Amino acid sequence: MVGMSGAYGGHNGSESRQTKEAVVVGAPEMGLGAMGVVHKVAPPPAQSTASKMKGKVKETFFPDDPFRSFKGQPQRAKFLLAVKYLFPVLEWAPGYSLSLFKSDLIAGLTIASLAIPQGISYAKLANLPPIIGLYSSFVPPLVYAVLGSSRDLAVGPVSIASLIMGSMLRQAVSPSAEPTLFLQLAFTSTLFAGVVQASLGILRLGFIIDFLSKATLVGFMAGAAVIVSLQQLKALLGIVHFTTQMGIVPVMASVFQHTNEWSWQTILMGMCFLVLLLTARHVSIRWPKFFWISACAPLASVIVSTLLVFLFKAQNHGISIIGQLKCGLNRPSWDKLIFDPTYLGLTMKTGLVTGIISLTEGVAVGRTFASLKDYQVDGNKEMMAIGLMNVVGSCTSCYVTTGAFSRSAVNHNAGCKTAMSNVIMALTVMVTLLFLMPLFVYTPNVVLGAIIIAAVIGLIDLPAAYHIWKMDKMDFLVCLCAFAGVIFISVQEGLAIAVGISIFRVLMQITRPRMMIQGNIKGTDIYRNLHQYKEAQRVPGFLILTVEAPINFANTNYLNERTKRWIEDESSSGNKQTELHFVILDLSAVPAIDTSGIAFLIDLKKTTEKRGLELVLVNPTGEVMEKIQRANNAQDHFRPDCLYLTTGEAIASLSGFAKMATP
Repeated sequence: MVGMSGAYGGHNGSESRQTKEAVVVGAPEMGLGAMGVVHKVAPPPAQSTASKMKGKVKETFFPDDPFRSFKGQPQRAKFLLAVKYLFPVLEWAPGYSLSLFKSDLIAGLTIASLAIPQGISYAKLANLPPIIGLYSSFVPPLVYAVLGSSRDLAVGPVSIASLIMGSMLRQAVSPSAEPTLFLQLAFTSTLFAGVVQASLGILRLGFIIDFLSKATLVGFMAGAAVIVSLQQLKALLGIVHFTTQMGIVPVMASVFQHTNEWSWQTILMGMCFLVLLLTARHVSIRWPKFFWISACAPLASVIVSTLLVFLFKAQNHGISIIGQLKCGLNRPSWDKLIFDPTYLGLTMKTGLVTGIISLTEGVAVGRTFASLKDYQVDGNKEMMAIGLMNVVGSCTSCYVTTGAFSRSAVNHNAGCKTAMSNVIMALTVMVTLLFLMPLFVYTPNVVLGAIIIAAVIGLIDLPAAYHIWKMDKMDFLVCLCAFAGVIFISVQEGLAIAVGISIFRVLMQITRPRMMIQGNIKGTDIYRNLHQYKEAQRVPGFLILTVEAPINFANTNYLNERTKRWIEDESSSGNKQTELHFVILDLSAVPAIDTSGIAFLIDLKKTTEKRGLELVLVNPTGEVMEKIQRANNAQDHFRPDCLYLTTGEAIASLSGFAKMATP
């Protein structure tokens, strides 16, 4: 073998190769210990390029194989399955019964009692008229009931999306100075959010939202909850002139700069109802069977506070109220969509951010409750449903909606059976819009602020943050950056920082893959990481390396430098008994390789030969073996006697040859 003469006492290349082949071929007769026959590394079955591309596209965009039920079906059955796939309501509606309706009726009325006050509150959080929050709790649930696949998801406005939309649009347009333009921008942003969400589902690009990791979401949600709560200090303290900025520093500065505007009546009412709401929440968490207490507390607070303001004329004593709200259902708003180039970039950006955030929350909530009831939620189908729901909503005076965790939890605990609970909720909101709006005239804004704080406080998940800290310090850093970025800079910048750090970490894992030295666990043919397994021992004459990542253009330089450094360290030991003869590269954990990766293997082989060593590859996987074969077609870089199925077989075959080479 070329370059082996230095290691094998003057044998020329052909003599070395013949000796090695004799050892390998004769190994079964020699026994090879318990190893038996040396197995050949089999190449993968031949496939055409088109077949490979088809497989890759299928695994990338259709990992769940949604059309597998269509196989072997007649055309009529395929058509019915396609209709059911597009409209999941057809899966449960034909078999709907009175007993199911009773359960859904109770759940629907229960979540309506929560949705009405939250809808009004979240609309104010987005700097929109309160009536828009109720509109958004009427039409979108009806659309979702037809298109959604989750039985437990209760849709409507949510705090985080409301906060982001309000803060982003307010940077360009004042909601108080130009309320009509602000409303038009909100509807247009909702349209873009829906288009983004539906496109991700239709194009099967749901994996994009996976860049919002668990750590990112925990930190982001906690930071947003703090910011949302601080924004409610305006209502809780009765401040009239309040900052439009979102950071904790300007908000707290604004609070203490306007102490002369604090109203003790407002503070007293706000604290009383906030304590009531938090107590109700605590009771429901401590004793889950009393979930209805937390669900009904917001509506009860609105009713009681409205009566108090009406009876004591509190609006004349410093307590601000909602004011007159018009009766009637959603008005068409497609004529209010604005595509003026001046604001087009703003609305597209707002739609993209709010769409991704609300989509992530909705899909995560749907999957959470589906796992509790042991049924499947199609993520891409949910994206299409939520997206089309927002597209329709933008044309019917609604702003961004999704599946809210608090409402969905109440819906689940109330015993919902199907998406009919969303229909019941929507019909209850419809009755409210038609007949009950005058009753909200005296509702105090301070109670709406208390409702928002009580709702978002649950987004601060301290146990999850502690678990992340215990599991992975780098993930905790991502969580902390998301939290700090949101409360000190802004919501969107904080999210961008956290996503950027997460992506940087993924890139680091790609460019700096795990590579380790393996040793033999005595008395076995098992080879494991020397650092992890203390009982593992080095095999004299062998450097056994393993890579646990795809080998591609992004990491070949690192792998090359790391491998050469290990070889140099082993070669410079100076111990004749442990003199290095073979470098074994275990490719069992390498699922893929590109042309740069193959070039790395060829370069590594040339480097080892120059040092009088031999490179041996162990268990290359299908794609890796296929590309090695292609490289061999051009030039015989890796002969069959350089390829082994297991490290144990390679050691057993080569040990005798290493002993012959050792003086």
